[in-house]
Amino acid sequence: MMNNWLQFMAAQGAHFSSDNPADVLHFDQPAALATLEAGFVAPLGDLGVIAAGGEDAASFLHNQLTNDVAHLGADEVRLAGYCTPKGRLLATFVMWQSADAILLQLPRALQPSIQKRLQMYVMRAKVKLTDLNDSHVLLGLGGRAAAAALQAWFPALPAAPYACVSNDCGTLLRLADAFDAPRYQWLASAAAAQAAWPALTAQLAAAGSSAWRLSGIRAGVPQITLSTQEQFVPQMLNLELIGGVNFKKGCYPGQEIVARMQYLGKLKRRMLAASISAPAVAAGMEVFSSSDPDQPCGMVVNAERSAGDDFDCLVELKLAASAEGALHLGSAGGAPLQLRTLPYALPDDSE
Repeated sequence: MMNNWLQFMAAQGAHFSSDNPADVLHFDQPAALATLEAGFVAPLGDLGVIAAGGEDAASFLHNQLTNDVAHLGADEVRLAGYCTPKGRLLATFVMWQSADAILLQLPRALQPSIQKRLQMYVMRAKVKLTDLNDSHVLLGLGGRAAAAALQAWFPALPAAPYACVSNDCGTLLRLADAFDAPRYQWLASAAAAQAAWPALTAQLAAAGSSAWRLSGIRAGVPQITLSTQEQFVPQMLNLELIGGVNFKKGCYPGQEIVARMQYLGKLKRRMLAASISAPAVAAGMEVFSSSDPDQPCGMVVNAERSAGDDFDCLVELKLAASAEGALHLGSAGGAPLQLRTLPYALPDDSE
């Protein structure tokens, strides 16, 4: 089924990544920012989905992740993190329920190791972890025209961010808004996605998965990648501010450290939004401040090209550095960073 989908994408003009043959870079040409704001649909081959089925699935994941899984509603979408015992993030998830499983969406490059790690802790629990990538397709949709384009398949759209609806066409998640419009992910069978694609692209621009990642940056929602695993405690990425951490639930790996940072210490690092003009910007690159040029003060969490050599970024920084000096990529003499406003407020003691 997946091979049929990829062949179909190729016939539609998709250009694929050499690193991930399921990841569409763009179609005839990269979509301009104004095009994405008007409305786009993107195949999300860079993302994978793990299904956790079995009668113990909810309790098992509840004991592994930073958010409440035991009380996850059938029409609800939640963010969550997966930490080491030292409280450092190994992965960030979007999670929701299907009829018979809890689904975890994460970067496909992380999925094999994360799924293997989760499997190690299943032990005697009645849980089965399944890779859904060969049977299902994820589409990302955003911009002003996306909602209207989806109504042929989902007459009743999710009313607010982090809600979902399901029917015979699949499951539609609404995530955090970006480009002043709702953003949606559609999990469908490869056959359903192929059937819908011509009608969707008659109303929306076909775009690569980078368009979806850019919209996530605009929404202020971080995603852990291979180059940033074990670099951040959840609060450094504002995960608790966007609904990804529940401080009332029971233990999980790293919970003591995450709770201690929340209640006993003043947080000295936060994720901020920035723009950079440079030939290349990537997650894991270090950031330096002119006020202390000899050591890095932060790290790029996510970055995507918005136009030409202009990149939108999420950057984790020492708060003091963000307030005191000019910020630069790679070294104190590197390309300057311009801080942007996040779409949500930081706590007063972190501003």
